[in-house]
This record gives sequence, C-alpha cells and structure tokens, in this order.
Amino acid sequence: MNKRKTATAIAAISTGQDNQAWLSMWRNDQIEFHQDAASRLLVNHWPRLGLADNSRVFVPLCGKSLDMLWLAQQGYDVVGVELSQVAVKAFFVENQIDYQRSRAGDFICWRSEHITILSGDFFQLTMAQLGHIDLVFDRASLTALNPAIRGLYVQHMHDILPAGQCPVYLLTVEDPDEQEQPFDIDQELLALYQTTFEIEVIQAERSQIDMPLPEAADITDTKLYRLLPK
Repeated sequence: MNKRKTATAIAAISTGQDNQAWLSMWRNDQIEFHQDAASRLLVNHWPRLGLADNSRVFVPLCGKSLDMLWLAQQGYDVVGVELSQVAVKAFFVENQIDYQRSRAGDFICWRSEHITILSGDFFQLTMAQLGHIDLVFDRASLTALNPAIRGLYVQHMHDILPAGQCPVYLLTVEDPDEQEQPFDIDQELLALYQTTFEIEVIQAERSQIDMPLPEAADITDTKLYRLLPK
C-alpha cells in the first residue's frame, strides 16, 4: 500500500464516528454552527487578493456556507466538498440555484454555472477530481476537525492542491491561552503549516462572554490567516 492510500485508510478509520455524527446533525437539523451570511472577515479582506475573474476557489468541508454564494457573485468559480447530501441540496434549493447531478467516482457532483459541490468524503478526493485551484478559503474546517486527524487533513490538502502555488485563507475559532495576544499565531497551526507556508494573521477579533462566578470569562478569538506558499 502506497503512502497516499495508507493516509486515506487511516483517515477513514479515524473519521468514521465523526462522519456519522456530522451526517446525523444535518439529518436532524442540528446546525446552529451554520451562519446566515457570508463571513464578514472574508468580505472585508477579499478585495486585497486581486484574483482574476474565473479564478477557481476551493471551499473544503463547505456545508451550505453562504461564502460560496458570495464568492460566485464576485465572478469566481467555486468548488466545495461536503459529506452531507442534505447540506448540499439545501444550499442549492434555499438559494434558488438550478443544478445538475452526476456521479464522479466516489462523489456525487452537484453543478451549477459557477458553483460545484462534490458530495462525499474529503479524504477520498483526488487532485484529478478537484481540478486546478487558484486559492483556498477554509472557514473553520480545520478547527472543527478532531485534533487527532488535523495533520492528515493538512497532508491531504497538500496532496490535492498544486504544489507551491496555492495560497490559503484560513479562518479559525480559537480559545486563547491566558497570556496570548489576539495576533499571536496558534502554535498548533504553526506546527501544521510552517514547513510549506508563510503564515500571517491579517485580522483577529476577541469576544468575551462573562460567566457566572466562580467561573472566569469565556474568551474566543476569531482569526483570519493568510498562508502563502514558500
């Protein structure tokens, strides 16, 4: 078994329970995490990219994210991958987008004029199925994953993207250490990406929810990172 097949097999074993839980949440409409608008950080910073029209943007683990709709409205071709067909169908139906469905290997391909979503397991996705990508927008996919498989996620992303060419915009939701400042780069993210990317925090927002005594305040950092290939 080659290295890629080994990693895919390990990922399949590691994600089995998580996949079933994810599918169950969509079937039972337990999707409080879904945002009813495009990410404000994405909208604020995207113009700095200067991407040409018809550039292809990859949105991994996309759910029914409205980021995809916003990106398509800016003139880009958007490719998402999502495990739940419930989520994919909801995206097209709720946004009144006509689509066609077809089989693409292990995936069901849902395609409209500017948005394609591949319904299936991210870890089964190949470079050939994904096609050329100019940029990745990852909205909290990494932080939503079980920490045990984040390294496999990053490795698989590396395997299916053009080597040394594809920038990544990465939005994370983090619980900071007591002394950490909002613009500090998360140490786990450094360990995962620093060998192949230059990493920059381009915006950070800290929110605080006061908790009843004796508990301390609950602090969360939302950060938008720009990762540029070295």
